[in-house]
Amino acid sequence: MDDTAALKKTPLHALHLSLGARMVPFAGYEMPVQYPAGVLKEHLQTRAGAGLFDVSHMGQVVVRAKSGRYEDAALAFESLVPVDILGLAEGRQRYGFFTDENGGILDDLMITHLDDHLFVVVNAACKEADVAHMQKHIGDRCDITLLDRALVALQGPRAVNVLAELWADVAAMKFMDVRHCRLHDISCLVSRSGYSGEDGFEISVPANKAEDVARRLLEHPDAQPIGLGARDSLRLEAGLCLHGNDIDTTTTPVEAALEWAMQKARRTGGARGGAFPGAARILGELDNGAARRRVGLKPEGKAPVRGHSKLYADAEGKTEIGEVTSGGFGPSVEGPIAMGYVPVSHASVGTQIYAEVRGKYLPATVAALPFITPTYKR
Repeated sequence: MDDTAALKKTPLHALHLSLGARMVPFAGYEMPVQYPAGVLKEHLQTRAGAGLFDVSHMGQVVVRAKSGRYEDAALAFESLVPVDILGLAEGRQRYGFFTDENGGILDDLMITHLDDHLFVVVNAACKEADVAHMQKHIGDRCDITLLDRALVALQGPRAVNVLAELWADVAAMKFMDVRHCRLHDISCLVSRSGYSGEDGFEISVPANKAEDVARRLLEHPDAQPIGLGARDSLRLEAGLCLHGNDIDTTTTPVEAALEWAMQKARRTGGARGGAFPGAARILGELDNGAARRRVGLKPEGKAPVRGHSKLYADAEGKTEIGEVTSGGFGPSVEGPIAMGYVPVSHASVGTQIYAEVRGKYLPATVAALPFITPTYKR
C-alpha cells in the first residue's frame, strides 16, 4: 500500500515535483524536504539571497465578532492568549500562543488585526484542534473560518528586491506590517515576517493562483526554492521555537523564554491582566521566575547533538538536568548548535554542561540566542 496516498497535498505539490524536490511526510502533508541543490546550499542561499518556502500546510483562520466590531473579536481572542490583541494596530501582526489551564502551550500562532477582524496563522499539525478550541470557547461570540488558501514564505536579504518586481510598494513595509496587494494581478495578503531570522515576507494567495505567484517569484535570479530541511536549520540558528519540539503543553511561555510576547496590558497589574488559561501559573512565573529555562547550546567539536539528547551537569553523566529539544548543524554558524531546557541554576550564558551522544558525554556551553544576528526590517 502506498503510504503517501493518505497524505494531503498543498496547491504547490506539482511545482515541487517539477523542480525535483524530494518529498517527505510532514504534519499530514507530502512536503518538500529539499531540492537538487541540497539543504546546505538552500540554507546559505536564504542567508545571502532569497528563498521561497511552501508553508501552505499551515492553517489560515479568520476570527470575526458576530457584532462586526474588531474590539469584540479582540477581547474574545484575549480570553485564549496572554497577548494584547485589543491594542494591536490595524495592519499589524503579533506573535502569540494558545495556553491551557496548566499554563502549557497548545500552539503558537501569528495574529493580525485586519480591518474589522483577526487573521490568524496556526501550525499545520494543530489547525483542526485550534479551530475546535476557538469554536468551543469563543464560538458564541465569533465566527471562526478556516480558509482554503495557499501560503508561501519569501525569506532573505534579497527578498524585498524579488517581491518588489511584482509590487513596488513592498519596500515601505516594516517588520510585522501586513498589507493587501495585487501580485501579477492576483489579490494577496502580505506580511513582513517569517521564520528564518532574515528579512522576508509571508504571502497568502488564493489556492488556485499559488503556482502562478510562486513561478513569478522564482523567475527572479535571486530566488530559489527551499525545503523543510533548510527551514529547520534557519529557524534553529535564529533561536525560534518549533511547536512539538521546543514548546508544547509541558512548557510554559516563561520556561520557553517567550516573556517578550506577553505585553504589559496582560500581566499582573495591567489593564487586562490575567483572564487567560493558565494565568495563575504564567503570571506567577513572570513575577517570580520559572524553575527551568530554554537556552541555546554550542556543543564542542563537530558532532551534532540531536533532539531528545539528555543533558547532564557533570562529565560522568551522573546528574541529569534536562534535555535537548532541537539540535543539528548550523551552516551559518559553521558548527553544531542546539536548544534545550535546563534548571535556571545552569541557564547562564557560558555555563558548561554535557550532552549524551551515543553513550558519551560531550561538553556543551550555554549560549545566547539567537545564534545569528537577525536582519528584520525595523
